[in-house]
Amino acid sequence: MKKRKVAVRILLMLFVVILIFPVLLLAAGSFMGPEELKESYGSVLYGIDGELQWKLFPLYPTLKAYLQLLLDSPDFFVMFWNSCRQTFSVLTGQLLFGLPAAWALGRYRFSGRKVILYLYMILMILPFQVTMVSGYTVLSFFSVLDTHWAVILPGVFATFPVFLMTKFFQQIPDSLLEAAKVDGAGAAASFFYIGLPLGMPGIVSALILNFLEYWNAIEAPMTFLKTKSLLPVSLYLSNITVSDMGSAFAASILIMAPSIFLFACGQNYLEQGILASGLKE
Repeated sequence: MKKRKVAVRILLMLFVVILIFPVLLLAAGSFMGPEELKESYGSVLYGIDGELQWKLFPLYPTLKAYLQLLLDSPDFFVMFWNSCRQTFSVLTGQLLFGLPAAWALGRYRFSGRKVILYLYMILMILPFQVTMVSGYTVLSFFSVLDTHWAVILPGVFATFPVFLMTKFFQQIPDSLLEAAKVDGAGAAASFFYIGLPLGMPGIVSALILNFLEYWNAIEAPMTFLKTKSLLPVSLYLSNITVSDMGSAFAASILIMAPSIFLFACGQNYLEQGILASGLKE
């Protein structure tokens, strides 16, 4: 049994190394100078004759790419703060509108409730391409195309966070809420003092997953935004040419860093959210 466990762990570690290998190459490439990048990846990036060299440790590490990106690239800062504005506005709106909706669907029984839940599930699994035309039409009707609101409003009323938080609110024991009602707690007090603390894993996991989605959004900004000064940082790499690959490696690491940090901090909440999303009512 011990040998089997060791073999399983070694196999899993091997898969992990394979999965994170591209990230390690990005990190190493971000510390390489232009000449070393040409020497290592010239056959792929620049069409230079030679062999491709995989380097996990730069021979001549330098911060030139990061300094150039952070000090001499104003476009990166504009797009970075555009992403912050759009993503955190979406998350705030989901808390204001999605959280009460999830509490109502999770704790109250009313006519048409199951129909609404099924409708939420159907809308949740539809790809962006299916709703793109209808979304474009609605945003055009409200005259918010080519503004930050064109990305924010569809995200605020997304169905996934409501669906996920509803699952957690459904797990709260009825006896606990009945006891609170007997003690004089109203609907608002039960929501703030019982629902929010016990549903916090679902709330946090929904926020983290939606942060990952909207921080890395590509399709919606490309469809609804035309002005370059409004584009998010997820589209920054498309503006980098082959002659500036050092900045591309550095930008990839900086764009990826917030997602990795949040994923590491909220791993336990994410696991609980994934488990809860598979539970049937």
